[in-house]
Amino acid sequence: MAKKNTPDARGFVFSTDPNFKFEEEENNNAETLIPSQQKLRIKLDTKHRAGKAVTLITGFIGTENDAEELGKKLKNFCGTGGSVKDLEIIIQGDQRDKVLQWLLKNDYKLSKKI
Repeated sequence: MAKKNTPDARGFVFSTDPNFKFEEEENNNAETLIPSQQKLRIKLDTKHRAGKAVTLITGFIGTENDAEELGKKLKNFCGTGGSVKDLEIIIQGDQRDKVLQWLLKNDYKLSKKI
């Protein structure tokens, strides 16, 4: 099967134009800022999570791999699960105080709880 029927990031699946090709999105690999320049925001979120509370860390500037690494360290410190999606780190439960404590201890001085 040809790849022409696979969706792209904008949701297009099929075109009647025989010369149509999906445009590849430019992958801007932003360099990761050093921890002391990261302005991370920590908040409690329950939207679209069936009422379950999660700690959401936003504002990370850098590569997806660095965000994954930071998320892994935070999940390990809190002793809970979570994930990283679109440079947002999600930690299960209300872990705002623990996360803020860890970030400040590890040179993320501009981090704030919202």
